[in-house]
Formats: sequence, C-alpha cells, structure tokens
Amino acid sequence: MKLLSAQQIQQWDAFTMQAEAIASIDLMERAAIRCVDWMINENSIQSTVKIFCGKGNNGGDGLAIARLLIEKGFAVSVYILEFGARGTDDFQDNLQRLHQLTKNIHFIQSEEHLPAIEHPDLVVDALYGSGLNRPLKDLSALVVEHINQSSANIISIDVPSGMSIDKSSKGNSIIRARNTLTFQSLKLCFLITENANYFGITHVLDIGLHPQFLETIDTVFQITDLNFIKHILPERNAFVHKGKFGHAFLIAGNAGKIGAAIMAAGAALRTGCGLLSVNIPKEYASVVHAVYPEAMIAFREHGLLQLETYSSIGIGPGLGTNAASEQLLEQVLNDYQQPFVIDADAITILSFHKEWLKKIRPGSVLTPHPKEFDRLFGNSDNEFERIEKAIYLTKEYPFIIVLKGHYTFIAFNGKGWFNTTGNAGLAKGGSGDVLTGMLTTLLAQTFSPFDAAVAAVYLHGLAADLALENQSMESLIATDVINAIGKAFNYLREVV
Repeated sequence: MKLLSAQQIQQWDAFTMQAEAIASIDLMERAAIRCVDWMINENSIQSTVKIFCGKGNNGGDGLAIARLLIEKGFAVSVYILEFGARGTDDFQDNLQRLHQLTKNIHFIQSEEHLPAIEHPDLVVDALYGSGLNRPLKDLSALVVEHINQSSANIISIDVPSGMSIDKSSKGNSIIRARNTLTFQSLKLCFLITENANYFGITHVLDIGLHPQFLETIDTVFQITDLNFIKHILPERNAFVHKGKFGHAFLIAGNAGKIGAAIMAAGAALRTGCGLLSVNIPKEYASVVHAVYPEAMIAFREHGLLQLETYSSIGIGPGLGTNAASEQLLEQVLNDYQQPFVIDADAITILSFHKEWLKKIRPGSVLTPHPKEFDRLFGNSDNEFERIEKAIYLTKEYPFIIVLKGHYTFIAFNGKGWFNTTGNAGLAKGGSGDVLTGMLTTLLAQTFSPFDAAVAAVYLHGLAADLALENQSMESLIATDVINAIGKAFNYLREVV
C-alpha cells in the first residue's frame, strides 16, 4: 500500500473529480457523510456537538458535517476561526447551506470568543487538514490549546489540526484527539511514534477516490500488507530436503547473555532453515543443546573457519563488545562474501569503527533500534529525521536498514516500507534476538535480502499478535513469539 504525500493526496482528489465528472463540493459531501455515519454508528454523540472549523477545505468538511448532523436532529454549534480572509469556494458554499438551517454559527476572532466546552460535549476538530505546512501560532494555537484543556471527546477530521502528514510536528501545538477520521488511506504521520499522543485511534474512511490513480504514481513510502507477504513466501515442495533450505550460522551469546543465542537459535529453527550452527563459548554448549538439540555448535575458541560453508550469518545478539567480539565481526566483514545480518552488540561495535561500514556486503541487513541507529549514524532530532536518514543511507550504502519500532521501518535502495504487524508485548528483551534468528534463516533460504527482511519483520509481528490468543501484552515474552511462528506461517497460507 502506497503512502502519499500531501501533494499527491490533492492530486488524487483532482484525478477522481476528472475521472468521475464530480464536483469538489460533492466529493466533500461524500467525506462528510462517511464521518457522520461513523459518529452515529459508534454512538459518539452524547450531548451537544461543537465543531471547530478553519476556512480551508478541512473547515468545509466540518461545515458539511454540521449540516448533516442538524438534519438528523442533533444539537450542533459551529465555531469558525476568523482572520478576515475569505474561505475556499467549497467552504463558502457549505457555509451558505448551513446558514439556511441554523444561526448557531460563531466566529472566533480573539481569545474572548472561545466557547466553554463541557465534559459530555463532542468536539469535532476541522480546523486544519493534511495541507498544513507550518506550525500553528497565535490565535490558531490558542484555539488548539483551549480544546485540548477540555475533557470532551475530541474527533479530528482527516488529521489532528497542527499535525503535518509528512514532516515532523514535534514541539508544535496539535489537537489531542481521541479518534481521527482520515480519508481513503493511512498517512505517514500516523505511523510515527512521536505523534502517537495526538491522533488517538485512527479510522480510515473510504470516500470513493478513484483507485486507478495509485497506478499512476510512485511513492517513497509504502506499507507492507498481507498480499505483499503472501507473494514472497512460496509453498514447500513435498520432495525437498534439508539441503534446499540453507545452513544458517548465528554468532551470538556470551557470559551473562547466552539466552540471546538460545532465543535467536529457536527462532531460526522455527523459521525453516535446513541446518543451524551456533557460535558460542564452549562452556555454554550443553545449555544450548538442552533447549535446542537440533542446533549444531561451533565453539568460539576454535575461531571462525570456513565461513563460505554457511548460507547466511547473523551476528550480534548477546555477543558483547569486548576485543574478542570486535575480532569476530571484523573477520566476518573481511572474509564472508555474502549478505549477512548485523544486530545488537555488533551494531554497537560498528559504531566504534564507522570506517567498517564500507566493508559491509551488498544486501546485508542492519537491525538497530532507535538508540543503536543514532549511536551508529548520529543523533536525530525527531523520528522523521531518523527515517529520512535511513532512506539516504541506503542510497549511499548497499545495505538494508531495519529500524525497529511499533511500525518497524525497512529502508532499502532509497525507499521505505512500514510494517503493520506486532503489538506492545514485543517491547521486551529478547524480541530483537528472535527477529535476528528469523531473518538469518530466511536469508539462508532462497529469498532475496529485501524479501527476507520484509517477510521476517512481518512474520515476527504476526507471531506476536497470534501469541496473544494465549497471552496478554503484559505477559508476552520472546519465547511465546518463537512458539507462535508456526501459527504465523499457517495463517499466511490459510487466509484468503
């Protein structure tokens, strides 16, 4: 699914109007009807509805919503942010229609005109929409803060006012909505952690924009969906043997962190590699074999010999950052000729030796969380900047970046994909180790590095979601995710 910029959203409206010979105000009416239907179906209206409008098309949406609610018998008050300028044509047309139904229309020209907002009120935020390209200030910011200070139920139309859809709004005045009714498709701003306190629950309302438009455009950002992943994962031929599914090699675990190697190994085995070897200190071999006798052990004291025998390598979980661990990573960088996975402590080691970035093989996958990313590539002021940096880095270097988060972001070749599976139960130690094991295994098979990265992230989140059938987000642990990997594969193959 493509994520559109603000300009592309406007172009989609224009494309629809031309293709269907529909006027913009009629398209606005579609959007308003969908919003009103949602409010009524969700029983959102318990008292007076207070609708706050700017004079752009988002305000026009608000006026149309007000008219439709009045026609259905609801008590509605409208408050228009007034700066003396004329509104858009569609705003003015909807204002004229509304004047024929009610006189309960007020203009906010200063702080003194701000209305009281009671607890049971429904506040509809239609001040500013997706076209906003600057921070709110002065009277606009005062109105936003006034609404936020109320305890009313707040619904934002399209986006919370003050939020930019495709750049950071960190530190700006933004409506804190309980629900956001956005039109036709998800926007980039709803996938960014720093915005999470403002949009509440996002609901995508289909307003009938022409689907053919999406075939005419290219976007930097996309969302990975079920169909995308199902296309990546092939069915297994009944006559295959273990040699067809690769020999994965994990360099993980150390004193006090051997659990990271065990979790990565379990995830690797459950994700389907033909063979798995784990490189650990000799004294922990019995521990690993007690949990996963299917794994072979390569003792760390014997060094890393014959790396070319392995189909893929994953290095970093629980490895430590001492001199011996640095030597292990440097040897893989120098000697291994195929893409491999770099995670956790191996990323930290890279941050000590940034010149090693040039040694990373094309197609290799780095899996940092935000702090590891900043440690390696420099601090970012906000999440948008971090994402843009990841995009830029994959133009400069031939590797893939998996930036872990609620919507884990995969950057590759100057573009980005957001993953939508997973839940807050993954916010625990060990989750990243599981992902590394899964990714290393898929890389060992016949997947391209990009397909392996996207599929591993999706399956990892899906397994966590399916594990909630038996756990809560509080009780979920990494081994629960490992145990649900099989369910995730079955789900992908069974769902139509």
